[in-house]
Amino acid sequence: MEIILWIGFYFLTFYAFLPALVSRLFGYRVFMKGSSKDGVALTFDDGPDPEYTPQLLDLLKEHGAKATFFVVGKNAELHPELIARIHEEGHILGIHNYVHHMNWFMRPSTVKRHIRQTSDVIERITGHKPMYYRPPWGIVNVFDYAKLGHLQIVLWTSLFGDWKKRIGADKLYARMKRKLGPGQVFLLHDCGTTLGADREAPANTIAALSRILEDGRKRALRFIGIDEMIAATEKANKRRKNAEVEKMAEGEGTDNKAKIGLPKRIVVSLWMAWEKLFHVAFRLKPVGDQRSFNYRIRKYAGPTLRLRGDRELKSGDRIMEIHFENQMLFDFGRKSKTSLQLAIRIIRSIEKTLPDMAKELAVLPDGDRVKALYGVSMIHRGSESLGFETFDLPKGLFSWSTNLYLRFMIRVIHPSGKDRVQEHAETLHPRMLIMERDTLLKWADETRSPRRAGRDRSAGQVAAASAFGAEAGGQEGASPARDSSPGEWA
Repeated sequence: MEIILWIGFYFLTFYAFLPALVSRLFGYRVFMKGSSKDGVALTFDDGPDPEYTPQLLDLLKEHGAKATFFVVGKNAELHPELIARIHEEGHILGIHNYVHHMNWFMRPSTVKRHIRQTSDVIERITGHKPMYYRPPWGIVNVFDYAKLGHLQIVLWTSLFGDWKKRIGADKLYARMKRKLGPGQVFLLHDCGTTLGADREAPANTIAALSRILEDGRKRALRFIGIDEMIAATEKANKRRKNAEVEKMAEGEGTDNKAKIGLPKRIVVSLWMAWEKLFHVAFRLKPVGDQRSFNYRIRKYAGPTLRLRGDRELKSGDRIMEIHFENQMLFDFGRKSKTSLQLAIRIIRSIEKTLPDMAKELAVLPDGDRVKALYGVSMIHRGSESLGFETFDLPKGLFSWSTNLYLRFMIRVIHPSGKDRVQEHAETLHPRMLIMERDTLLKWADETRSPRRAGRDRSAGQVAAASAFGAEAGGQEGASPARDSSPGEWA
């Protein structure tokens, strides 16, 4: 039963819901909103269409506006002359799959084939490879992050339901006018032949857009391609980052306890709800102050690990698997102004809880059969001072999905998590943290040397070696039933 639960949790969380949630609400690995003083990005999906795309191109040309067209590969093959015209008139071409199918319902290899086929069609017509990709309905699966190569995923800031004819041009114009402003990425459609759309709906889009282009001219707004919007945003982010560095150098700093935005609050709320669901499903038990750590006893199913003292942890051995409470982790992040502060808080919390874990283990029924304390860590420097040993995760689906999730966690809780993930993308890799049974039991006696050594050395080692702190969580080897949310330290 547990294996069935794990498979369901894995598929729904890692393949579908979590990637969609993270990308849509948190902007992970996607471009959604620009930073431009006067630029608006118009984007059009589902074309080209032999009736409406030429009308749209005429309108854009009349106003000197540029746009981005995310084309369906099959339509592009049928109408190469429109693809050529879009390119020749200075607009940007992007990929919208070869046929308009949702990525959730396709295998990763199928999605990759769709992208490659559409890219080949565009390159054959224009001589240039497309650099941008928008999945149908904006829905990604977990493999899209790793399989797209040079492509940038582009979503949107505002959409208006323009694929339905009943909205009408006037109501569509009113919706668009309310959102018109610098940095916006508008999602519109120049084709109405996809599932759920109305064939004549693009006529309303073109009529409403004609008025929006005139409004934009009066407000001194420019309608630009997604390439220019992204470039402007990167420059603005760099200026903002430099300004923050200067403030910190002057001693001003920032208040990390300021209110967080609505999208992040939604992400955090769902994250906490998922934790509660996992606790029930996999019967986690609290330890220590009942608010920081949880654990469960289970069998290890990974490769044989050689521990200190010529001891081994083998598949089938019992382990005490530890899980960090997400709420405490998030609170640490909000209270910490720097990476170092966050790291020290986490290490101190772990150090404080280890005696409770040791005492819990000592009184557990069959606790004498538990071989080790076990977790998974992406940020593990400093853990050795507490008695942990670290091992590489076996390469495979679990390692890859854990890596993806932990990067998401860092972005949520870390004071500068987004920048850290981007800057250290190549060096952030999860590892197993193991504390041999006898080493853990020594923590039950706070007068013993491991306790003193941990207190004396942990803060210093973290300060010298850690960029973030320590994080841990659970797996059961290559086919774990693990917490996809609270089971990691960060």
